[in-house]
Amino acid sequence: MKEIFKKGDKKYHNFQVKVKDVAHFEQQAVHDVCATFTLAREIEWATRLFVLEMVEQGEEGIGTHLHITHLSPALLGQKVNIEAEFEGIKEREIICSYLAKVDQRLIAKGTTGQKILPKESLNKIFDKLSK
Repeated sequence: MKEIFKKGDKKYHNFQVKVKDVAHFEQQAVHDVCATFTLAREIEWATRLFVLEMVEQGEEGIGTHLHITHLSPALLGQKVNIEAEFEGIKEREIICSYLAKVDQRLIAKGTTGQKILPKESLNKIFDKLSK
């Protein structure tokens, strides 16, 4: 693992809320706003941008936690901007915080964790679980 980032370094990601991004349960839309699980996917990607630069050949990142405090909805068509901030590394786990906004309105905040491990170790874990 390349330790190339320092506390406070940032990555940015944005997406526009589309019809496919609203919460659907039993094939029925709940409301026409960005679903928390869509937001989770996009947050994971924003913080994974650090991982992509840190992994060395033969390594991969895997999520360890995702904490979302959802504060305000993002409506259909609105652009969500995610600012991911590198907090540090603890035992090969990359910890990031993030803010998600529509314009200046904060819609979500929280933290993520992603551990960088050898792909071989991950494959052994996956193989063991599939038996």
